[in-house]
Amino acid sequence: MSLSQSLQQKLLQKLSPQQIQLMKLLQVPTANLEERIKEELEENPALEVTEDHEDGSGEEVKDEFENADEYEEKDGSEEEYENIDISEYVNEYDDDVADYKLRDDNYPDADEDRVVPHKVETSFHEVLLDQLGMLVIDDRTRRIAEQIIGSIDDDGYLRRETASIADDLAFRQNIETSEEEIEMLIKKIQQFDPPGVAARELQECLLIQLNRKKNGSKDVECAIDVLSKYFDEFTKKHYDKIQRGLNLTDEQLKDVINQIIKLNPKPGGDVSEVNKAESYVIPDFFISNTGGKLDLSLNSKNAPDLRISEGYKEMLKEYDRGSKKDKRQKEAVLFIKQKIDAAKWFIDAIKQRQQTLYNTMHTIMDYQHDFFLTGDETTLRPMILKDIAERTALDISTVSRVANSKFVQTEFGTYRLKFFFSESLSTDSGEEVSTREVKKILSDLIEGESKKKPLSDEKLTELLQEKGYNIARRTVAKYREQLNIPVARLRKEL
Repeated sequence: MSLSQSLQQKLLQKLSPQQIQLMKLLQVPTANLEERIKEELEENPALEVTEDHEDGSGEEVKDEFENADEYEEKDGSEEEYENIDISEYVNEYDDDVADYKLRDDNYPDADEDRVVPHKVETSFHEVLLDQLGMLVIDDRTRRIAEQIIGSIDDDGYLRRETASIADDLAFRQNIETSEEEIEMLIKKIQQFDPPGVAARELQECLLIQLNRKKNGSKDVECAIDVLSKYFDEFTKKHYDKIQRGLNLTDEQLKDVINQIIKLNPKPGGDVSEVNKAESYVIPDFFISNTGGKLDLSLNSKNAPDLRISEGYKEMLKEYDRGSKKDKRQKEAVLFIKQKIDAAKWFIDAIKQRQQTLYNTMHTIMDYQHDFFLTGDETTLRPMILKDIAERTALDISTVSRVANSKFVQTEFGTYRLKFFFSESLSTDSGEEVSTREVKKILSDLIEGESKKKPLSDEKLTELLQEKGYNIARRTVAKYREQLNIPVARLRKEL
C-alpha cells in the first residue's frame, strides 16, 4: 500500500467549552447551584464573590514580580512569550466587572425575607447505633452487631444473608462467628425502634410489630394468625377465604384487617437519610398573583454576585506598567489570562443561565396562564417541550434541561416544572385537552367511589366517555397506573 495525502472539507457541529458549561449549569437546580459555585471558586482564584474586602488583595501579587532579576533565563525560551497582548484585559475590567452583579429588575427587594428551609437530620443507621450503645455487651459482640446494622437497608429491611454477614466479619474484621450467634443478635436488633426493623421480609416485619402490641387482645392475636397462615390471601385481598378459614364474623374480620393496615410496611422510611437536595424543596421560581396580573421572579440564589479578582487585575496592571518583562513575568501573565478567561466564561454562563431560566419559565407561565390564576388542574393546556422551544427559540434539549429538577412556587403550592407538560387528547367535540385534565377527573372518580364496591377500569372508561372524553379502557388502565392507583379488587375495603 502506498501512503497518500488528500485535502477534504467536512461540516461538523461541535459544542464549545462555554456551551458545554452552560448546558451543565442549566441542569443544576437552585438547591445545588451554591455548591457548584463554591467548586468553581476553589478551582479558579481569579473568580470571587463580591464582598467588602480589605484593600491589599494585590500585595501577594507584587511578590510575584519583585525578585524577577534573580530568575535566570535560558537561551531560546523567550520566543514562546514574545507577543502577549493584555490591553483588552487591563481596560475591559476597569469599570463594570469589578462591580458586576447578576441582578436585574426581575428580583424583588424582599427576596432576602423568603424563608429557606435548613434541615438537620439524623440518619436511620445513627438511630440504630445509638440504641445499640445502650446494650451491655462486649466489644466483639458490638462489632458483630454494628456489621448487622450496617447491612440494613434504608427502608429498615435486612436483605443480606446471615452466611454472607458471617463471611464479611471473617474477611474484613477477622472475627469468627456462627450463623446462630448472628441470628441471636438480629433478634435483639429487631427489638429496637422503629418496630419492624431488621426484618427479612414484609411478613416478618408486620409480625414483629404485632407481637409488640400483644396485650391479650383477641384482634391482635387473630391478626397474627392471618399473617402467619393466610399471608398470600391477605395481600391479594381474598377476605372471604380468610373469613372462612378462621371462622370470623364480618365485624371481627373488619377489626382484624384494621389492626394490620395500621402497621408500617417500611419501618426505616420515616428516619432514613435521603439526599439533601431532595429532602426538601427550594423553589427556583416564584409566581405571585397581583390583582389578576401574574408576576414571575427567580430565586435570588440564581443570581450570585460574582466578579473578577481585584488581585489578578492588579497583577496585569503591574505587568503593563513595568518596562522590563522577563520570562517569569510572562509565564505568570499567561496563567492570569487563562484564569481570567475561565472566570469570565463562568460569569457569562451564570448570567445566560439566569436569562434562559427566566425566559423559559415566563413562556410556561403565559402558556398555562389560567392554571396559575385559578390553580385548577383541569384548566391545564396540552403542552410539550416542542411548544415551549418554538416560543422561546431554544432547542428542545435546552428546554428539557431547564424543566428537569426545577420547582416553581405558586399560591396554590409548589410544583415541578415537569408537572405542566402533558400530551393532548381529543374529546367528542374535537377539542384537544391535556391528559393531565383526564387524569385529574379519573382521580376524582376513584376518590368518590364506594370503597365497598370500587369502580372497574371498564366502568371508569364508560364514565369518562359520558363526560365526552374519547378514551379506551387500556388507556384508562395506563393512566391509573401512572397515578399509582391499584386495580379495583385491591381498592376494596370492608
